[in-house]
Amino acid sequence: MDSSDTETANRIEPRFERRTVDGQELRIAVWTGLSSDKPPLLLFNGIGSRIELLAPFVEHLDPEREIIALDIPGTGESPATPFPYRLWMMARLVGRLLEQLKIERVDILGVSWGGTLAQQFALQNPRRCRRLVLAATATGGMLVPGDLSVLAKMTTPRRFKDPNFMKENLGALYGGLARTDPELLAEFARLSRSPSRRGYLYQQMALAGWVSAPLLPLLRQPTLILAGNDDPLVPMVNARIMARLIPHSTLVELDDGHLFLFTKARESAASVDRFLDSSEQ
Repeated sequence: MDSSDTETANRIEPRFERRTVDGQELRIAVWTGLSSDKPPLLLFNGIGSRIELLAPFVEHLDPEREIIALDIPGTGESPATPFPYRLWMMARLVGRLLEQLKIERVDILGVSWGGTLAQQFALQNPRRCRRLVLAATATGGMLVPGDLSVLAKMTTPRRFKDPNFMKENLGALYGGLARTDPELLAEFARLSRSPSRRGYLYQQMALAGWVSAPLLPLLRQPTLILAGNDDPLVPMVNARIMARLIPHSTLVELDDGHLFLFTKARESAASVDRFLDSSEQ
């Protein structure tokens, strides 16, 4: 990992809670902010990933900003939903979670699969979402694919449970520093936990037929698009497409792969903080 990421900000440790929303149990984490002047930042993680994988990134965000993250059903310690769902249904569930938490307006950051949920939430809740950050993600069914042999390895959660598979495939799957940093494997494995098979399948099914491109010109939120220039899963061209479609968007290219929020946490967090604190309307 980047040696500059060894130093962290004075971030308060998260408070973990379990909430039941519309009958669905959710595990959430709240990093309390030192100031109440800034809207909370709500994080949506990648497919199969639990809250803990976001912690290295959160530690570098402005400690004055409250951060909220959740284990999507079927990941981490949130049980899977009993039936498959669509992204609009998950966005509605998150909206009702915010109602429970008595939070009226948030900034949203979504990475990879979580970026598709972030787009859906912002389109579905335009007044509740102030600003939007899309990291290593695309427009669903209009994704310009990367290496198909790499994408095939993402169809199961094997990488979360098989250390040898991860050791052999980490660089090919994620690109960037994952190709060259031997410490990354151990840290990624330590923070990971295998999702349930049903939860992983339902996350995949939620994307089936989902396309955001026709609706992205309707987004009115200022939007930051972050993308790695060596991402085997979501090639850089996808970020450029989104930047052209979203009216008030800014594209930032990072010299890394799919895991830049993890591998370049300090640099990524600095870009996000600057964007969230900017005066752009």
